[in-house]
Amino acid sequence: MNRQILIKKTLTNISLLPDWRLKEVADYVDFLSKLSDDKKLAEGIRNIVSQTKSFHFLEEEEELYNDSDLIQKY
Repeated sequence: MNRQILIKKTLTNISLLPDWRLKEVADYVDFLSKLSDDKKLAEGIRNIVSQTKSFHFLEEEEELYNDSDLIQKY
């Protein structure tokens, strides 16, 4: 089913709902929209961080500690 048909069908069904149910649908759509925005934001941040050279100096730094230095392992 293509996007336009799905939107039209959804709007038709929503128009048949009582007011109290319409509020629930609106809240759920807002929730889904926020999830989508948050996912896009997190993906953008990951892309920026992966391309930056801010912590490049750590790649050349000597390892000072290893597992044998731990007193207690979790």
